[in-house]
Amino acid sequence: MLYSTVIPIIFLFCWGAFFLTWITGALYNFLRGPKIIRGRMNSWRWLLIGIIAILLVQFAINAPNNAVALWSQVALNATELQVIGAILLIAATLFTLWSRLVLGTMWSSAAAVKSNHQLRTGGPYRITRHPIYTGMLGMLAGTSLILAGVWPVLLISVVIFLGKISSEERLMAEQFGEQYLEYKNRVPQLVPGLYLRKKVN
Repeated sequence: MLYSTVIPIIFLFCWGAFFLTWITGALYNFLRGPKIIRGRMNSWRWLLIGIIAILLVQFAINAPNNAVALWSQVALNATELQVIGAILLIAATLFTLWSRLVLGTMWSSAAAVKSNHQLRTGGPYRITRHPIYTGMLGMLAGTSLILAGVWPVLLISVVIFLGKISSEERLMAEQFGEQYLEYKNRVPQLVPGLYLRKKVN
């Protein structure tokens, strides 16, 4: 009963809010945002690789007489896991939208430096250096606990994001020098509290 009523609403609301925010923000940045002065405009490669990989993995999952296909039909269907997934999806969506709003006009779909570029280090950027990616991975993790078969998208997204992060961090280091290196040494990349755990250990 819970799956057929509340959880689908949560799923649609969270992902709907995500896409609406991204589309609105992208249009605003295109029309009113600062100009890109330099960048690594190769994100399409990671997008293409991700799409191809997702299609291949999904094909393997849906192949007949495949043990993976059988697993995808029965895994992660317990109500308890769906509830946990819904809670994680809500929290990750709020974190992602917060991060996107804080980044504001400095956001771009590819690694880029804009005119009068400002390095964001406050708010969610005190928690991880790439809180948007952290939040999106959390959204996908929550979704994978709700819908069986979504986990390949999560795994492929990790690969895509790590590739984009590498390009973005090289560009930020070139642009901001010691300021970014100090920030990089102080704040974990994707997993909140990772540096703190390392220090405690």
